[in-house]
This record gives sequence, C-alpha cells and structure tokens, in this order.
Amino acid sequence: MCSSTPQIHTASLVFFKMRSPVKRVATAVGVDVPEEMKSRIPVVLLACGSFNPITNMHLRLFEVARDHLHQTGMYQVIGGIISPVNDNYRKKDLAAAHHRVAMVQLALQTSDWIRVDPWESEQAQWTETVKVLRHHHSELLRSLPRTEGPDHSKTVSPVPAAVPELKLLCGADVLQTFQTPSLWEDEHIQEIVGKFGVVCVGRAGHDPKGYISGSAILQRYQHNIHLAREPVQNEISATYIRRALGQGLSVKYLLPDAVIAYIKHHNLYSRDGAGKVNSTQDNAGETS
Repeated sequence: MCSSTPQIHTASLVFFKMRSPVKRVATAVGVDVPEEMKSRIPVVLLACGSFNPITNMHLRLFEVARDHLHQTGMYQVIGGIISPVNDNYRKKDLAAAHHRVAMVQLALQTSDWIRVDPWESEQAQWTETVKVLRHHHSELLRSLPRTEGPDHSKTVSPVPAAVPELKLLCGADVLQTFQTPSLWEDEHIQEIVGKFGVVCVGRAGHDPKGYISGSAILQRYQHNIHLAREPVQNEISATYIRRALGQGLSVKYLLPDAVIAYIKHHNLYSRDGAGKVNSTQDNAGETS
C-alpha cells in the first residue's frame, strides 16, 4: 500500500481483514473512499443482545446509525458487528446460541459491512456488555498493521493510521435500562459511554433525552452519546415474532426469508420447545 493511501482507507482495510470465527466477513475491501470521507474518524458499530431471533428491525438499527454518524460530518462507519448473547443469560424462550448465530449469519447474507461474531456466545458463562466491548476493541487494535523494527526482526508501534473507534449500538429501551437499579454497575456505564460511546436509535414510547438528563453519568458523557432518529417507525418485536410462530401465524416480511426457513427447518420457537437452551438438542454444535 502506497504512502499516499488515506488514513481512513487503511483503517477500513484493517477491519475487513479481521479474522471471523464463522468464516464470513464483509466484502468491502478495496472500495474507493469518497473524498469527503477521507478525513473522518473510522467507527465500528457493535450490537449486543439475544437476537432471538434476529429481525429486520435489528438490521435497520445499523443502517439508521450509520446514516446518522455520516451526517455528523465527523465519522465514517467502516463495519458493524452483531454479538449474540451467551446461553447462560437464561432468558425465557432463548434459542440455543448456535441457532441464533446461524440465523444472524443468514440475515447478513445481503450486507457487505456487517458481520456476526460468536465470541460472546462461545464463552463459558454470560459476559457483561462492557467486557464484550473490551474484547472487540482489543481485537481492533491487535489487527492494526504494524511496522518492522530496524533489524527487520520484530514489529514495533502501529503504522500511522486512524485508529477505529468502537461504539455500542442500541435502541432507546437499552439506554433506559441504565437507570434500572442493580442492573448495571456505575463504573461499567461510565466506561461504555465514556471510553467507547453509544449510538442510540429512538423507539416509540421512549425519551432518550430524558434518560440522559436523569442520569449524572450520562449527562457527563452526553457528548459521546449519539441519538439517531428512525424516520420510519419500526416496532417489530422479537417477543411478538416468537409468539406468532408459536401460534402458527405468518411472520413473513418481519424477518429475512432465509431466517424464516431456518426456523421452520429446525422447528424453533414452536410450542413443543424444540431448539431452546433448556430443551434436549440432537443437533448440538450445528451452525448452519
């Protein structure tokens, strides 16, 4: 790569060359960077959650957040990561992690910039959100290109490049939970919003500005909380999806067709409980 390569382009290549445990990465390597993007801060968006199952609303969060950050004139979103929660989260009706990861993979077949990462789901126990952020931030830094020392025998500091920022992507309902007693540790909230930053997409019935004003920590770091507005209200609920599937109702156009086909093939979210974490599974380890 020549020395005149824009810093932001270098960072983009770094993200898309990162190893993917599920052997699927976005394919935007080598895409020309618009002139107005070259001086912007590169950002990777990380969404954590159960994705039980993933819906079109989850996918829209990424698109709305990317548009919002680009419109600020400060950032260029170079990638997105979906991190399904560990089975030990013990949420009611939670499908086994290998199913949820596989469904996200299928949902992202048409995306050239978002990927699923199973690291969180593969841990021995449930992992707190701040630790998931730390892991992926460490992976971003570790994947930066490094220069050789004078003796060409070892690497030293990273080559000059814009270091990507990692930001937590969430809906306004998650921002509201920061105020729930005993649910989050204050130091974790401070690290999430202070060190990493949050991109929060609004939802009907929620007041993200009010949530910020009601929290001393969120007020202190409100410059690092980006509030994005979804112009088309999209209130698809994974809870409704599961309920509808259990009743044999159609969920077409609420989630990708490939995900619907997977759910039917593996008999997930049916009344007999097949595919749940606590149910007997004959296909443990299957990922596709």
